[in-house]
Amino acid sequence: MPEFSCRLGAPDGSVVVLRRMAASVESLRHELEGEGFHIFSMDRDRGGMGIPFLRRSEKVRNQDFLLFNTQLKTLLHAGLPLAQSLELLKKQQTSAHFRALLDSVHQQVTTGVALSDAFLALGDTFPRLYPNSLRAGERSGDLESVLERFVEYQKIVEGVRKKIVGALTYPAVLILMSIGLIIILMAKVIPSFTEFYVSFDSVLPLATRIVIGLSDFVQENFLYLTVGVIGAVYAFRSWARTPKGRLITDRWKLKVPLAGRLAHLFSLSQFSRSMAVLLGGGTPMVPALETAATSVGNTWVAEAMLGCVQEVREGRALSDAVADTKIAPEMALAMMRVGEATGALPEMLNHTSDFFDEEIDFALARIVTLFEPIILVVMGLIVGGLLLAVYYPMLSMASRIG
Repeated sequence: MPEFSCRLGAPDGSVVVLRRMAASVESLRHELEGEGFHIFSMDRDRGGMGIPFLRRSEKVRNQDFLLFNTQLKTLLHAGLPLAQSLELLKKQQTSAHFRALLDSVHQQVTTGVALSDAFLALGDTFPRLYPNSLRAGERSGDLESVLERFVEYQKIVEGVRKKIVGALTYPAVLILMSIGLIIILMAKVIPSFTEFYVSFDSVLPLATRIVIGLSDFVQENFLYLTVGVIGAVYAFRSWARTPKGRLITDRWKLKVPLAGRLAHLFSLSQFSRSMAVLLGGGTPMVPALETAATSVGNTWVAEAMLGCVQEVREGRALSDAVADTKIAPEMALAMMRVGEATGALPEMLNHTSDFFDEEIDFALARIVTLFEPIILVVMGLIVGGLLLAVYYPMLSMASRIG
């Protein structure tokens, strides 16, 4: 949701400058005029002068959001009113963006808007699971328990995400370092040998000529190649953010060896745990299924789960509808069936997500065990092949002289 810098005339005659989050200029104008302000100007904050790589992210950091919910739960448990709790929490936020969001929420809550609706009005800034969980707590009159359940959900999901990122970081660093080494060889080392070989009239081996040709091409077109790579990456990222592009790329992610299984398990764990949080908070089955499906990070899995909504609405069991998608393992489906039969579906969904988390740990161990040696061997062969192609003519000349 965009942020606007507003220069306003206050009801008491003073001139104030405020920053507000709003879906559009029209909705913000209506909101400010309803509060009695006279609008002098409203400028949208472009963040980074409109440059794509410098734009400020509209997402709130997971750690900040987790801390906010933990503190809000504590303040409500201590007996503080909701509006006062929000007032205290927004003041202590170090992120100006998050503080502006909370300021918008606080202002709406003080005018009588429900907390869930205030967060829902912020669009996709926060996961849909959050306002829907809050709404269930507001209806049951037990907002504190819902917040506690959501905090626990956040901690578990964030913990799993950190494990995945931590396990994939080292292989990614190895790949980047190897690519950097290859670029240095092609741009700096090999050209020095090229000048040396030019002074000889002997015919160079085919492998050496190919490597030298690639090196010359990189040197002559380095600027164009750099701009081309950056442009291609930006174009791909822009396409991947479109609904169709994201659906296709998320489907590709699931097909990547080893890492694809990791993404698949994490998506299923997200879905199961989201369903458990919503059903445990009192949300009806169909709205819970819709919200849990949209909370899944992988769009392809989310679309598959959304396809179950109509079947469940018509009275079909959740486990049978999910089984038709063919994306959940039989063990998870069996646990869901037990939960439906015993009336303890939220608890069994939690167990199901725990099962997926254990599978993620196992998959991570396999990735760490296999990826590192594979990367080292492949990159070693590439770098070794380049060096051998460059040094081979020199070694051949030295053997003839000897």
